[in-house]
Amino acid sequence: MTAKKSKKDSKKTDNTIAVNRQASHEYFIEEQFEAGLVLEGWEVKSLRDGRIQLKESYVDIRRGEAWLCGAHVSPMLSASTHVNPDAIRRKKLLLHKRELSRLIGSVERKGFTLIPLSMYWIRGRAKLKIGLAKGKKLHDKRATAKDKDWQREKARVMKHA
Repeated sequence: MTAKKSKKDSKKTDNTIAVNRQASHEYFIEEQFEAGLVLEGWEVKSLRDGRIQLKESYVDIRRGEAWLCGAHVSPMLSASTHVNPDAIRRKKLLLHKRELSRLIGSVERKGFTLIPLSMYWIRGRAKLKIGLAKGKKLHDKRATAKDKDWQREKARVMKHA
């Protein structure tokens, strides 16, 4: 007889909504923080459908609050019939006061920037992983690409050996 799969085994375990793959190429990520988001209902439905793009987004700090700017959330036609959706609306980020003051100090004094790295679900709530980052120069990007190629080649050689 074949064993039946339980409901827990058949559930999707990947909670990732979107990943900013360009971030690790463009920046040195020094530190990572997890932030909650203030969203509207139609945005939550769009996120559940995976309709967000973090590629050209950034985190801005205004009046002691962190905001996600430039993230494009495509509205679903069925979910946003009675509201006028704004696809690139600024979204407030929820952080602890000590984390926020630390980020403000790093951005204003040390020349860091804040970039969104990924968005995912935790217990039904959308979370955003933001990175405290410094921009890479062109030669740094080339060195990173060279190291990745070397690691890939080394793994290929070890696999055949």
